[in-house]
Amino acid sequence: MARHTVVTMAGDGIGRIVLPEALRVLEAVGFDARYIPADIGWDCWISEGNALPAQTIDLLAEHRLGLFGAITSKPKLQAIAELDPALRGQGLVYRSPIVALRQRFDLDVCIRPCRSFPANPLNFVRRGPGGRIEEPEIDVVVFRQGTEGLYAGVEWTDPPDGVREALGGHPGFARFAEEPGPDVAVSTRIFTRSACRRIVRAAFRYASEHGYRSVTVCEKSNMLRETSGMMEDVAAEVHGEYPDIELRSTNIDAQMMWLTKDPERFDVIVSGNMFGDIVSDAFAGLVGGLGFAASANVGDDVAVFEPTHGSAPRYAELDPPIVNPIAMILSAALLVRHVGEDDRAQQIEDAVAAVVAAGRVRTYDMLRLSGGPEAIAAGAVPTSQVTDAVIEALG
Repeated sequence: MARHTVVTMAGDGIGRIVLPEALRVLEAVGFDARYIPADIGWDCWISEGNALPAQTIDLLAEHRLGLFGAITSKPKLQAIAELDPALRGQGLVYRSPIVALRQRFDLDVCIRPCRSFPANPLNFVRRGPGGRIEEPEIDVVVFRQGTEGLYAGVEWTDPPDGVREALGGHPGFARFAEEPGPDVAVSTRIFTRSACRRIVRAAFRYASEHGYRSVTVCEKSNMLRETSGMMEDVAAEVHGEYPDIELRSTNIDAQMMWLTKDPERFDVIVSGNMFGDIVSDAFAGLVGGLGFAASANVGDDVAVFEPTHGSAPRYAELDPPIVNPIAMILSAALLVRHVGEDDRAQQIEDAVAAVVAAGRVRTYDMLRLSGGPEAIAAGAVPTSQVTDAVIEALG
């Protein structure tokens, strides 16, 4: 019997391409697991009116480990238009299945490593003193709260009377009071102290265990005084448990400036859901883009690992596939590390680093080519050749 069981959810578009490549690497590194495929994504929405089938939820509840590819999301009206005609008119609303998974299993600790690989042609560079070109070594890990904030999905167009009445109790709502209901859309940003404490403590714990010197709260407490302020208050409290780790604070807008001035001065960053999404994608852009961006969604009982890129449907039908599988492979390495097999996880990460450093195998994004079929003729390699090279580098 295999040591681990992993629920594999390829999803949509390029998720169906890159997930099998990651499984090839896991097999090559000797990770002892059986894989159970499960449905998720746009096809499920079209045919069932639910992008996250109950059977997939049941499998994750039973086996507690998931590896996820990518999903397609579309605006409200387009999503309804693509439903099976028999399902239309039933009040069905598309909801992101990965957001639903996070909330169903309380996967509130989202971890996004953003590390530069030496010799990656996509790494951030800047001009230093005397005009010399500098390529700072970036090693940032973003902790993003995964279940609350703006992504909690508590929002309305034409809010019901009770909601308008409650909002009317706040003086700031007075300027909207006369707007007709259908012309008012409201999204809430809800933070709880318990969730703030869990994500902040996870960030400090990670910094302590992995030798990072600082934790930076990236929010907007000068404007969002209640929600961001709560995160800041909790961070100050938790900091008392980790006095050797420096606690810093930046506003999200200032952070966007600082990350392109001296990104190497940041270590671990912790944010709420929306700002964590923004800052992690921004740092990913400095270390190669979303083709190198892996993530973990961790709860008390269940953990799901995924690349942060989307489904990129226009690339999904290319033959041969040309998309970069490294983010998916690194996500699989995070899964391996999560279950305590650090040596195998390190082997995978080292193999990826060796392939990038060698520079002989590069996908279209690494060569800054457009992502069409002409990329192969211009020197890019197919997806499978990147995986082949990683497997060879495993030794």
